[in-house]
Amino acid sequence: AIFFQLKLTPALSRGITAAMSIQTCTDPMMSQAAMKFLLTRPSVPAPLDPNFCPFVLSKRKYMQRVADSSQLGAVSELHFAVERPGGCVGRDKLPVFAETHEGFDASVFLAGECIRYMIWQRGGLKLMLSGPAKICELLKAAYSEGGKYAFEATTMPKIYGVPWSVDVVKPAELPASKDEPIICGKVASGCRIAFDLGKSDVKTVAVKDGEVLSSEETEWDVTNPDPQYHYDVIVKAMKATAAKLPGPLVAIGGSATGAVSADSEATWCDCFPNVPKDIYQEKVVPIFKNIAKNEFGGVPIKVINDGEVTAVAGSQMIGEGSLFGISLGSSEGSGYVHADGSLTGWINENAYNPFDLNPEGPANVWSPHRGDASMYLGQRAATRLAKKGGVDLPEDMMPDHPNMNCASHVHHAQCLKKIQAAMKDPTTEPQARKIYESIGVYMGYAVAQYCEYLDIKNVLILGRVTTGLGGDIMMEYAKKVLVADFPELAHIKFHTPTEHMKRVGQCVAAAALPELK
Repeated sequence: AIFFQLKLTPALSRGITAAMSIQTCTDPMMSQAAMKFLLTRPSVPAPLDPNFCPFVLSKRKYMQRVADSSQLGAVSELHFAVERPGGCVGRDKLPVFAETHEGFDASVFLAGECIRYMIWQRGGLKLMLSGPAKICELLKAAYSEGGKYAFEATTMPKIYGVPWSVDVVKPAELPASKDEPIICGKVASGCRIAFDLGKSDVKTVAVKDGEVLSSEETEWDVTNPDPQYHYDVIVKAMKATAAKLPGPLVAIGGSATGAVSADSEATWCDCFPNVPKDIYQEKVVPIFKNIAKNEFGGVPIKVINDGEVTAVAGSQMIGEGSLFGISLGSSEGSGYVHADGSLTGWINENAYNPFDLNPEGPANVWSPHRGDASMYLGQRAATRLAKKGGVDLPEDMMPDHPNMNCASHVHHAQCLKKIQAAMKDPTTEPQARKIYESIGVYMGYAVAQYCEYLDIKNVLILGRVTTGLGGDIMMEYAKKVLVADFPELAHIKFHTPTEHMKRVGQCVAAAALPELK
């Protein structure tokens, strides 16, 4: 099978150049009235981020304020549904304060963020609202052109190829919640190939009956705007590796950052950031299927989100499911495997989820919002804390320098190396370790947030930020968070990849994705 893992995060695109451009933060400041109901302090503070305000705790505080309200008629319910292709639907509700209540601003703010969370976790082409007229009116405007969430309203059509819509409906008109878990193969039988598309090279791996026979790396330029260039580079690398197999190729498996359809279409992937969007739809969306059909005799191919292949490999490593995998690389890549080994079928672009409600939290260069998870669970979490962590940095790696506030990961990768060096120096380690303690705190509250919709029993962490002692520190502090603020989740087990998984585990898992008939 062929495995390709498109690593560039966060995010995707139907080939739009904007996927790699800087977004200006346009979020309006949270009102003072909303702050009273939403801002809170965690029991386990992030040592280098004292104003960190976890989304999950803000929601808990808000719900308590709702429960404490004794004013007659002050609270009603907002119901919302986010529809995906194939009739799949995410449903939730939120108690909201009346328009005349002092907590109304908080209701509007939190409802908007809860909807955004569901959209980026699951994907969606249509938002349906049912509840008090005023808050529905405001949310409809917010999720329309020119609104606070116009980014979501304009991005989802690029994923699904249909216009985004928002409707206010009667309660009885809201569709029921529906998911269709995805079943993938678990055994890499026969001769297969795995390939991994990175920022600088294409890695290809030959697999026979679950054993890796060879691997190669081929340099490529992801910024090239010509889709034929990408097609040719990938195919050449794959064919060279396929030639190492002792028998005929039987399947192709893979993973990609961004939204990959159930039919293995590259609907929104940022490995091709400069391909014009009119060409992207024609040439890039079907690229995986075209490669299998035109170059490898139409062998079965299965491509999934990169976070999901991490979770699949982790599940195979520990021998059980209910596992949430978090890859702390250039950004956050994540996915979930159910207890039975099936996948959610969601887009899992959790890097865009609301995570920190601190009004002065860091902006996300890939979206117009503040406090997105990408700035807390990946390389940029470490680099934005590097100065506070006592790391000796050149001017162009300082947090406010333009190099550190653009889409390029180059300077962040170099900065991370300086952080890792500081961790090995006894004179700088005591302060530098606070970077990892802070990220561990972030991780603990992220796991608690994801548990709202997922039955998580295991968490696998991996990626360049977790290498060395830093990974152990992060897990230690994540566990502290669960014990302190979420004792009902303290049973969750944290795992790191074995040496086998680091070397070939994800490749073998991806190679196994296509089931042979």
